[in-house]
Amino acid sequence: MPFRILGEITQIEVIAQGRGVRSRARLNKLFGIGRWRKLKGIATVELKSGGIRRAEIHWYEAHGIGSKGHKIKRFVD
Repeated sequence: MPFRILGEITQIEVIAQGRGVRSRARLNKLFGIGRWRKLKGIATVELKSGGIRRAEIHWYEAHGIGSKGHKIKRFVD
Protein backbone atom coordinates (compact mmCIF):
# COMPACT_ATOMS: atom_id res chain seq x y z
CA MET A 1 0.00 0.00 0.00
CA PRO A 2 1.76 3.18 -1.17
CA PHE A 3 1.65 6.05 1.32
CA ARG A 4 3.44 9.24 2.33
CA ILE A 5 4.33 10.15 5.91
CA LEU A 6 3.09 13.61 6.89
CA GLY A 7 4.96 15.29 9.73
CA GLU A 8 7.07 13.34 12.18
CA ILE A 9 6.82 9.85 13.66
CA THR A 10 6.02 9.83 17.39
CA GLN A 11 6.03 7.18 20.16
CA ILE A 12 9.05 5.45 18.60
CA GLU A 13 10.02 2.10 20.14
CA VAL A 14 12.75 -0.40 19.27
CA ILE A 15 11.26 -3.81 18.44
CA ALA A 16 14.51 -5.66 17.67
CA GLN A 17 18.21 -4.91 17.32
CA GLY A 18 21.43 -6.71 16.45
CA ARG A 19 20.94 -10.46 16.05
CA GLY A 20 17.24 -10.08 16.85
CA VAL A 21 16.57 -8.53 13.43
CA ARG A 22 15.61 -11.56 11.32
CA SER A 23 16.16 -9.93 7.93
CA ARG A 24 19.60 -8.57 8.85
CA ALA A 25 21.39 -10.50 6.07
CA ARG A 26 18.98 -9.15 3.43
CA LEU A 27 19.38 -5.58 4.74
CA ASN A 28 23.18 -5.86 4.73
CA LYS A 29 23.09 -7.11 1.13
CA LEU A 30 20.67 -4.44 -0.15
CA PHE A 31 21.79 -1.34 1.75
CA GLY A 32 25.19 -2.11 3.29
CA ILE A 33 26.53 -3.48 6.54
CA GLY A 34 25.23 -1.63 9.55
CA ARG A 35 23.88 -1.99 13.07
CA TRP A 36 20.28 -2.60 12.04
CA ARG A 37 17.33 -1.99 14.34
CA LYS A 38 13.62 -2.58 13.73
CA LEU A 39 11.45 0.25 15.03
CA LYS A 40 7.79 1.18 15.29
CA GLY A 41 5.98 4.45 15.79
CA ILE A 42 2.78 6.39 15.16
CA ALA A 43 2.47 8.82 12.23
CA THR A 44 -0.10 10.62 10.14
CA VAL A 45 -0.02 9.20 6.61
CA GLU A 46 -1.55 10.15 3.28
CA LEU A 47 -2.77 7.09 1.40
CA LYS A 48 -2.70 6.65 -2.37
CA SER A 49 -6.48 7.19 -2.41
CA GLY A 50 -5.95 10.66 -0.89
CA GLY A 51 -7.24 9.78 2.58
CA ILE A 52 -5.33 10.92 5.66
CA ARG A 53 -5.12 8.53 8.64
CA ARG A 54 -3.05 7.86 11.77
CA ALA A 55 -1.17 4.59 11.50
CA GLU A 56 1.38 2.41 13.25
CA ILE A 57 4.49 2.33 11.04
CA HIS A 58 7.29 -0.28 11.17
CA TRP A 59 10.72 0.23 9.56
CA TYR A 60 14.41 -0.66 9.72
CA GLU A 61 17.17 1.81 10.53
CA ALA A 62 20.97 1.77 10.74
CA HIS A 63 23.41 4.51 11.70
CA GLY A 64 24.99 6.08 8.62
CA ILE A 65 22.49 4.37 6.29
CA GLY A 66 19.18 5.78 7.46
CA SER A 67 15.69 4.35 7.62
CA LYS A 68 14.43 1.84 5.07
CA GLY A 69 11.34 -0.23 4.41
CA HIS A 70 8.51 1.79 5.97
CA LYS A 71 5.22 -0.08 6.09
CA ILE A 72 1.83 0.36 7.70
CA LYS A 73 0.99 -2.34 10.23
CA ARG A 74 -2.39 -1.01 11.39
CA PHE A 75 -4.51 2.11 11.54
CA VAL A 76 -5.00 3.62 14.99
CA ASP A 77 -7.89 5.99 14.33
